[in-house]
Amino acid sequence: MKMKRYCRGIAAGLLGCGLIATSAVAAEEVPYAELAVSTYSQYIWRGFAFSQDSIVVQPSLTVGYQGFSVNLWGNLDTDPVGGDKASWNETDLTLAYDWTTGPVDFSAGYIYYGLEGADDTQELYLSAAYDVLLNPTLTIYRDFAAAPGWYVTLGVSHSIALRDEIALELGAQAGYLWVSSASTLAEVGSDKAYRALHDGLISAAVPIPVGQYFTVTPELAYSFALSSKARDLLKEANSEAIGKDKDNFIYGGITLSMAF
Repeated sequence: MKMKRYCRGIAAGLLGCGLIATSAVAAEEVPYAELAVSTYSQYIWRGFAFSQDSIVVQPSLTVGYQGFSVNLWGNLDTDPVGGDKASWNETDLTLAYDWTTGPVDFSAGYIYYGLEGADDTQELYLSAAYDVLLNPTLTIYRDFAAAPGWYVTLGVSHSIALRDEIALELGAQAGYLWVSSASTLAEVGSDKAYRALHDGLISAAVPIPVGQYFTVTPELAYSFALSSKARDLLKEANSEAIGKDKDNFIYGGITLSMAF
């Protein structure tokens, strides 16, 4: 069905990018690399469910220098819906440049989504984070390939010190989805292109440094629909994808990362 093709056609790794609301990172003066492996209870992206009753494993490798970075990310579903064995079903490549102007951190980039069993797609994005209380962050994504449209998020984040170098990282984000054509994704019961206040995400994480290079991060998130249009769409899409007409999910996991 069209809805399933749309959802798989733009399936990106929100968890792979972190549960906390995203903010731009100031340019690094020296080369750096980070290798991370995340294990989560479910793969949820922009309110859409891409796994059910299985653990997903999402490795990520990032290298960067003076604001430029390259990230390779993937998703392994250990027990996919309708399958009988583990499946590597997504590999994403992100090219980014981060810079700072006064109190605002900017990030711009390109994302290529390589998908198993669906058309690959591509996005451009631009993000701006204002360095004030709650670090408000606006990010605009533009899909220009398999699922043309816009996705805009506004997020806030806050850090609460717990002890020494350990802090509770809290985040909240709202997303608006604007699809260019009803042939890509239509409102439920209508021939109009889907355009609505779409999904919300509330998240918490506790990065725990282990030695000089390693960090262990437990994470928890709650994803939910933000409008009646979104509730109808997500229930229909998730019923088709995982057999459950849900528009909200609680999920989480743990990430082990090494940076140097």
